Amino acid sequence: MAIYSVNEVIEMAVQIERSGYAFYNEAAKRKDLDEKAKDFLIYLRDEELRHEKTFLSLRDEVDLQVLQLSVDWELIAEYLKTIVESRIFNSEFSAIQLATKAKDIKEIVENAITFEKDTLLYFHTLSDNINEPRTHNALRKIINEEVSHILKLSEMKKKLV
Repeated sequence: MAIYSVNEVIEMAVQIERSGYAFYNEAAKRKDLDEKAKDFLIYLRDEELRHEKTFLSLRDEVDLQVLQLSVDWELIAEYLKTIVESRIFNSEFSAIQLATKAKDIKEIVENAITFEKDTLLYFHTLSDNINEPRTHNALRKIINEEVSHILKLSEMKKKLV
C-alpha cells in the first residue's frame, strides 16, 4: 500500500466530502420529502462543508509551502480524486444518481450510511499503514468526523423504521 503525506490524505478527505456534499445537496432537492427530512439532509450537506474546512485546517505552514512549491500538485490532486472515486462513490455524478434514484428517505439514509461506512473503512485502512505521526493524527481527526456522521444517520434511520 502506498504511503501518503498529510497533504495527500487531506486532499482525499476533501474529495470525499465534496461527493458527500453533492449527495446530500441533491437529496435535499427532492420534492417527495417532508420538511423534516429535507432539513436533516441540509444539515448533513452543511456538515460536509464544515468537515472540508476542518480537514483543510489540519495543514500547517510547512504543508502549505510544500503545496506551493509542488509544480505537480494539481496533477497529484486529480490522481488522488481518481483513487477516492474508484473506492467510495465512483464520482460526484454517481453520488447524485444515488440521491435522485432512491425510492424514499429511508433508502437515502441507507445509501448515506453505506457511503460513510465505506469512507470510514477506507481511512482506517490508510491509518493502519501510516506511521508518520502528523499524518496519522490527521487521519484520526478525519475518522472521528466520519464516525459522528454515522451516528447521526443511524439515529435518523431508527426514527424512520
